Amino acid sequence: MLLRLWQYLSARRRKQFFLLTLLMMSSSIAEIISIGAVLPFIAMLTAPDKVFNHELIQPLVQFLGIVQPDELMLPLTVIFCSGTVLAGAMRILLLYSNTRLSYAAGADLSIDIYRRTLYQSYSVHVKRNSSEVINAIIVKTGVLIRDTLMPILTIVSSLMILCAISFSLLFIDPYIALAAFGSFGVIYGCIVFITRQRLKKNSISVAKQSDLTMKSLQEGLGGVRDILLDASQETFCKMFRHADLALRKAQGSNLIMAGSPRYAMEAVGMILISVLAYSMAKKPGGAVEALPILGALALSAQRLLPVLQQIYASITSIKGSQASLQDTLAMLDQKMQPSTVTSPLDFKRKIHINNMSFRYDDNTPWVVKNLSLQIPRGKKFGFIGTTGSGKSTLLDIVMGLLEPTEGELLIDGVAVNNANARGWHAHIAHVPQTVFLADSSIAENIAFGCPKNKIDLDRVKEAASQAQISEVIESLPEKYDTFVGERGVRLSGGQRQRIGIARALYKDADVLIFDEATSALDTETENAVMQTIDALSNEFTILIIAHRLSTLRCCNQIVELKNGNISAIGSYEGLIGQNNDLVAVT
Repeated sequence: MLLRLWQYLSARRRKQFFLLTLLMMSSSIAEIISIGAVLPFIAMLTAPDKVFNHELIQPLVQFLGIVQPDELMLPLTVIFCSGTVLAGAMRILLLYSNTRLSYAAGADLSIDIYRRTLYQSYSVHVKRNSSEVINAIIVKTGVLIRDTLMPILTIVSSLMILCAISFSLLFIDPYIALAAFGSFGVIYGCIVFITRQRLKKNSISVAKQSDLTMKSLQEGLGGVRDILLDASQETFCKMFRHADLALRKAQGSNLIMAGSPRYAMEAVGMILISVLAYSMAKKPGGAVEALPILGALALSAQRLLPVLQQIYASITSIKGSQASLQDTLAMLDQKMQPSTVTSPLDFKRKIHINNMSFRYDDNTPWVVKNLSLQIPRGKKFGFIGTTGSGKSTLLDIVMGLLEPTEGELLIDGVAVNNANARGWHAHIAHVPQTVFLADSSIAENIAFGCPKNKIDLDRVKEAASQAQISEVIESLPEKYDTFVGERGVRLSGGQRQRIGIARALYKDADVLIFDEATSALDTETENAVMQTIDALSNEFTILIIAHRLSTLRCCNQIVELKNGNISAIGSYEGLIGQNNDLVAVT
């Protein structure tokens, strides 16, 4: 999975990771210098004459022109302090670089997931829970940064520092170095082996419960009106509590397993140094001879134990986030299929639905079955039928959002498919039953998807006037700059629908599709909007779904759907005369 993750990193990030390894190597060298400098410094405190006459110190003595042993104290102090400051500075720089690069790479991956998700076909979106997508983009990529990318960099840098410390210890005393690494390595290895199953279980729980937490939040906040009316707050609180407690428990368990070995290792390290000090004090020369080595070993242990703990904690973190990494990779694996055709398809004659059938998958019933229909350009077609008769699905297929399971959609004889669907989409503007409004200005919602600095305000006003909403907007203090609130909460249902209609009219499209777009309007406003639609130029091809037959008076043809097929077709007057069921809903 880590190799797969590496493939999704940009060339720029990969280059930065390689440059970071050079910084890690420099930090390791600084560790060697800081540990190596402690030996002559402590030895100078206990045996200055011996240090002064040591062959390795002679080049420094000659360079500085030192003639007395006590004159060597200041240079060695400066060297020791400089080495310590250098090592500390390199560690801070490494931490800064690791963190910045991890979060930058995480941002790249979040953007990539979002882009790949938006480029999925409509059929993929209708099968997917949006809370899972939001959770993957926001939460799980955060887990990826914190529990995968940063730990990987920590492991690499810690291993380099570990090698540097090991080299220093082997130079000082190889037997002690091997004993230290052997004891620490065995203990950490046993802990990793013991906790591996628990970490795997926790990783699955974290991934699953984070999805459920996001889902319960979305459902609770999205349905807050019904929750308040039904007084069902406790039901949703319990749903959230159940998911959130399980999530926090798994996360806390991972943290405990990652951090607890540190304290045992510190005790083992102190015991090791104590035993070593006792054994060395018994040798000829006693504590005076042992003190420089013990000082270097103590400093090495002080650096070594945190490094070993960082490696172990990073491994634990990666294993504990394995399921979240797998879910993130699944989102990154989404294949983007942008249309290869950017110019609009030619549409001068007709839309032809040819023997079309559709169902969402092999295990679901047919929504549309063996349906054929021709819609000439410039005509108004209405669609009516009971709930579940296939009206909205049929128009989703006509818009090129869903691909027919059988049959085909032809535009002037050209079949619409994945390769040219974008060319057909350029002709279409859609007003759904429930219009989505962003928490931005009215002008930005009418020109939805258009950058703010490129909005044509004259076209916005014209579209608002055609949708019978301009008077309401002009009466507001900030007019077209008025913010509508999240999902248009500051507007009435009828006003939201009319802004949706204005949005469709703002788009430079010649096929307008109204999916029960007037169902939320009062009769007077609906009649005014339908009169506006009726007055539109014959350059527009208009398809309207409605529950009331009277809404479709302006249509040239009305199609009644039943069980996914056409049960009747004709003019308004003709259908009224031959179908008593339709008379009942006029």
